[in-house]
Amino acid sequence: KKKEIKMPNPTILEEAPLCLVDVKEAMDKIVGRDEELGVLSQKTKEYLDNFVTLTVKQRDDIKTGLKSLDLTRLKAEHIAKIIDFLPQNLDDLKVVMLGYNVTLPKKDQEAIIDEVKKVI
Repeated sequence: KKKEIKMPNPTILEEAPLCLVDVKEAMDKIVGRDEELGVLSQKTKEYLDNFVTLTVKQRDDIKTGLKSLDLTRLKAEHIAKIIDFLPQNLDDLKVVMLGYNVTLPKKDQEAIIDEVKKVI
């Protein structure tokens, strides 16, 4: 008779979009907790160390600024991508938003760019 192995059934408590600064913050906690990282975790850490330049305070400032614009079409996943790419002009913002089915008036787009530029 084969012994049946039961796999754990994880429960998703919450889904929330993360920007790369959030991922780097989580990775730093994992590095502090674990003695040795696996191959994928090590590659992820190297990527984050090389490409994430924003601080947690800068992320919070941009997120607060974007939320204060009170744009109903601007969702949390959009804010996370804006923080990841830090668009500096309207063309950059259009590229970031291309993957989403959302249109923003030009004045709203300019306000988003202004909020990003305030922080960086």
